[in-house]
Amino acid sequence: MNDTLAELTQILTQRRDADPEGSYVASLHARGLNKILEKVGEEATETILAAKDAEQSGDNSDVICETADLWFHTLVMLSHLGEDAEAVLSELRGRFHISGLAEKASRSKT
Repeated sequence: MNDTLAELTQILTQRRDADPEGSYVASLHARGLNKILEKVGEEATETILAAKDAEQSGDNSDVICETADLWFHTLVMLSHLGEDAEAVLSELRGRFHISGLAEKASRSKT
């Protein structure tokens, strides 16, 4: 796992059970999965809108910031479910040298 993801995973693990009054991550966990999913959905929408704006303006700075927010909240979601970025990276590595069309077709058969 890359150093940034490894460090972020460690921080998310530490803050998961911290005092919700002093940690945004802990407050999300305390409010439960539905609140975390709400944030993931909100950030996904903001990322989409920023990408559309970036295509028109040629300025990608907002889409980078929104994507970082989306990834962050997705990692919080994974943490809440007992997973981390390495599980996703492992899944992606397993898809190397497999056609995206073939991989998608294999999922729809199971």
